[in-house]
Amino acid sequence: MKTIRTALGVKRIEDRDQHLALLQLRELLDAHRNVLINRLIGDLPTYLDYKFGTRINQKQLEVLKDKLAFMKNASVDMDKYDFIYQHMLISSAQRIEHYEIAAYGVARTFAEKLDQIAAADLLQETLNEEGMTDQHLTRLALRKINAEAVAV
Repeated sequence: MKTIRTALGVKRIEDRDQHLALLQLRELLDAHRNVLINRLIGDLPTYLDYKFGTRINQKQLEVLKDKLAFMKNASVDMDKYDFIYQHMLISSAQRIEHYEIAAYGVARTFAEKLDQIAAADLLQETLNEEGMTDQHLTRLALRKINAEAVAV
């Protein structure tokens, strides 16, 4: 399982089955897009004033809201962008691995300082496994997914 933060909160994605992970990620990204567009539509005048220092009339506001609503409901052929989803999954997984590596490294160091050698050894084993997973993800990104992204 991998964890991803979205506008809907923290969500988990099954990472053992790539096809299922891509489907779950698509659903999350669609839901994330819809939430963001709904927020934007709901507070468009304030956002435009804050971000661009501009105020628009009611007619312009309705045109922008209609365009945003169209974007929210537009269907996009996401199959053409599978490599992007795969890259996002790998990127997310690597971020998690890096946090885990940092946490296990700190815990191992504390165990060493407290002369808890067995605990330090176990934490080092876990740290090694996390490092190998990170290296595997890096090789996967460099070999497969980046090559597909360049080909598009």
